[in-house]
Amino acid sequence: MLEYFHPWPNAAGLYVASSAGWYREAGLDVELTVFDALRGDTLEHLRRGEVHLGVFPTNRLLVRRAAGQPLHAVAAINHRGMETIQTVTGRGIARPRDLVGKRLALNPTPRGVAMVRHLVAADGGDPDGVELVDSGYRELSVDDIAAGHVDATFGGYWAWDALMADLPGERRVVWPVDEIGAPPYHSYLLGTGPALDGRDDLLATFLEVTARGYRAATDDPEQTLAVLDRVIPYFPRALLARSLELIAPTWWHEGRWGTVRAELMEPYTGWLAANGILPAGFDWRDAYRPVGPVGVPR
Repeated sequence: MLEYFHPWPNAAGLYVASSAGWYREAGLDVELTVFDALRGDTLEHLRRGEVHLGVFPTNRLLVRRAAGQPLHAVAAINHRGMETIQTVTGRGIARPRDLVGKRLALNPTPRGVAMVRHLVAADGGDPDGVELVDSGYRELSVDDIAAGHVDATFGGYWAWDALMADLPGERRVVWPVDEIGAPPYHSYLLGTGPALDGRDDLLATFLEVTARGYRAATDDPEQTLAVLDRVIPYFPRALLARSLELIAPTWWHEGRWGTVRAELMEPYTGWLAANGILPAGFDWRDAYRPVGPVGVPR
């Protein structure tokens, strides 16, 4: 089960491996799907044993694991944070502290609110002075900002949402959060729930084939786009191509796919605990289960 409401290029490695028949050749019958948002996110489907593997945000896994749920990461998908703060020129917002006195739209989860406050404070601003606007699950675009609905947004991805809009590029202002003071973190991890308990042999095979798929998706973008055309034909090819170009480097660390890295997990876990999202002293390793040679923490 994927991490989003619909497939997007971050799942390209999985789809390439499936399209090429590599899972089948390895003896695996793999179906790729997305979650039913009215029944919960990917982790909720995993918890109920309705899927065997899933892709999910790091923070959501850690919160559920701290609550004792039988969920674990087995590999990393991305080695960067992908969220952004977006605004447009002419609003007097040239840096994060300029958000004070402005309207910023976001899905006001505890983690989202904490991140916005952290980024403003890190730039010397007073986070209490930012007017937060609840946009729910809808990601407002720079077109919405230009239309005057809000002054800025938090949450869209620099490799996806930020690419969509009619506003000319020179009027857009996009700040990836990991470039303006956010702690380092894996945006997405791959993991399992109770449906795969005791099947490390199957997991190791799946990870090996999936790493091959992500390598092919990185090395042959044209063929990858042909696969994505079948999976998400309702997005323009130019958008998919640019997103793939941006997202592919985030899949790799020192030439390896899947490595869950302590230097990304530890500071992020500490930050979540310091902001009351995780209990103090929670050890991220409790949420990670190494399987085979892929995903060994550094």
